[in-house]
Amino acid sequence: MKTSQVTMVRIYLTEGKHQLQQLMALLHDEQKVCGVTAFRGIAGFGKSGKMHSSSLLDMSLDLPLVLEFFDRPEKVATVLEQLDTLLQPGHVVSWPAHVNSGE
Repeated sequence: MKTSQVTMVRIYLTEGKHQLQQLMALLHDEQKVCGVTAFRGIAGFGKSGKMHSSSLLDMSLDLPLVLEFFDRPEKVATVLEQLDTLLQPGHVVSWPAHVNSGE
């Protein structure tokens, strides 16, 4: 199988910050990355230690969100520069990976 080098990026958010649409517009409309998946968590906490969770009694609108995408390393470097101006430190994780690129 042929593979290509890419960089994976994972962005940690909460619904209450209302950043999802802004980030989706950046990644889709402006940067046109390969693809983005948004995940809604059922529970989580970050640096503040505040628990974000849902239960049958409390349907929170402040649940954890994770945005994940990949693209060529050069493109991701440009996107990461923009994300640095929009997100607080500690909310973006990236790592090198390989994607199957056909034969």
